[in-house]
Amino acid sequence: MKILHVFDHSIPLHSGYTFRSAAILREQRALGWETFHLTSPKQGVTAALEEDVDGLRFFRTRPVSGASPVLRETALMRALRARIVEVAKQVLPEVIHAHSPVLNVLPALSAGRRLGIPVVYEIRAFWEDAAVDHGTARERGLRYRMTHALETWAMKRVDHVFTICEGLRSDIVGRGIAAERVTVIPNAVDIESFQLSGEPDAALKARLGLEGRTVVGFVGSFYAYEGLDLLLDAVPALLQRLPELCVLLVGGGPQEAALKAQAERLGIADRVIFAGRVPHGEVSGYYDLIDLLAYPRHSMRLTELVTPLKPLEAMAQGRVFVASDVGGHRELVRDGVTGRLFHAGSAQALADVVVDMLGKRGLWGDYRAAGRRFVESERNWRNSVGAYRAPYARLAGAA
Repeated sequence: MKILHVFDHSIPLHSGYTFRSAAILREQRALGWETFHLTSPKQGVTAALEEDVDGLRFFRTRPVSGASPVLRETALMRALRARIVEVAKQVLPEVIHAHSPVLNVLPALSAGRRLGIPVVYEIRAFWEDAAVDHGTARERGLRYRMTHALETWAMKRVDHVFTICEGLRSDIVGRGIAAERVTVIPNAVDIESFQLSGEPDAALKARLGLEGRTVVGFVGSFYAYEGLDLLLDAVPALLQRLPELCVLLVGGGPQEAALKAQAERLGIADRVIFAGRVPHGEVSGYYDLIDLLAYPRHSMRLTELVTPLKPLEAMAQGRVFVASDVGGHRELVRDGVTGRLFHAGSAQALADVVVDMLGKRGLWGDYRAAGRRFVESERNWRNSVGAYRAPYARLAGAA
């Protein structure tokens, strides 16, 4: 089996998107399949048009420019289509596998038709919902509706649709896509790459001013949908009940300046530690400083439909966490068994569940064991990637 994957971007860039991509590729290769990997112009400037990263060879597409978003997107798709054709003629794939966003699948469809190669589309989130969170589109506005229609148009024309969770699958089927043409490849973790939580590094703890503190924390990108503003809103109430509490935020992103301003406004700047972005190899040391992880995602289409990776990674490391009860979390987390859920959007509910969890440390071993069992038995990449077999075989046989 030879598959040409078309990605928005890839490692060495770090994101949930790139980590999922790399995990899929490694597991497909472990199954004996030949995989080839092409990134869009959004990868940015690279050292060469072909480069090896962590044992995977990537074909790159040169960056493009445009005076307006529409012109840039048109140029991106034109350049990507030409590159797909060029690479496909070289590697002769049996299937072209385009991953979100829709800007990747449209060039793949055109190239696939020209070359007579089946095309599949893997949807990790809908472009229109991501645009709402980024502030570039208004929900149900003109651009939103146009993008929604474009996604649906593409799904109806590809040979098969993959997606990451049941929430997205239900939405896709609701758009008129036959259920048998949609397969879920759930988010998962590579158990071997995650170490169980260890003892905090005393020097790092002292440097961050966390000695003698109870630490609630988050590690990741600071996007609006993550709900970190809700976590800060809960801090004044938490301090009344837990005077020794601190919040540790590790990472960065579009909301960083707003979060720092919010901490100042609430008078809690001395209790919210912004550690900044840290090298990937040092992340586990920061996790070890955190007593209780918080995933307070806001309720919106994106978070109700899409399952995140972070709770699975927390379970793999044997860590305890609280999370909002958005649909993406409910699909992953068994409340009171592998983690605790609270009512999304309520700072009071968040404060209550944090206090309750911190007061029941004697049960944390049960949470850790249940979470680890869940990812080992159900949410591992071998199980997830195995679901590609039947659709791939059908399409390769028909090609």
